[in-house]
Amino acid sequence: MSLVVTQKGEFEAMRRVLNTNVDGGVKVMYALTAIKGVGRRYANLVLKKADIDFSKRAGELSHDELERIVEIIQNPLQYKIPQWFLNRQKDRTSGKYWQLVSNAVDNSLREDLDRMKKVRVHRGLRHDWNLRVRGQHTKTTGRGGRTVGVTKKK
Repeated sequence: MSLVVTQKGEFEAMRRVLNTNVDGGVKVMYALTAIKGVGRRYANLVLKKADIDFSKRAGELSHDELERIVEIIQNPLQYKIPQWFLNRQKDRTSGKYWQLVSNAVDNSLREDLDRMKKVRVHRGLRHDWNLRVRGQHTKTTGRGGRTVGVTKKK
């Protein structure tokens, strides 16, 4: 399928949205998933709230449409996106519901891990020791390149 542009200068191959390079040749819903913290379902909901056609490519979006998308992604509760849909529910410090995107996802993860290590929670200790955290077996798997096995006798 070829991309048809009606006017010159209307299409942009790369768009910069929320500190992320977004491919302009991809449909908008899938292009938004390049932003960390935005998945397919959240991108779908944002586009519905912003009243943007799903068949459009990311490079075809106007400046106003992009601003509307960014506004909805940053303030989802003002646009009646339910709390259970957000990726940071009942934040420990503020008690608020957030949708974290781009660098904020990494920062919050680092803060959470540091807090767990500081309090000496079992999960934090496992992270600190670079071991499996979620109850996996570690006797034989996940040795990180060190192989231990039986050698064949000659």
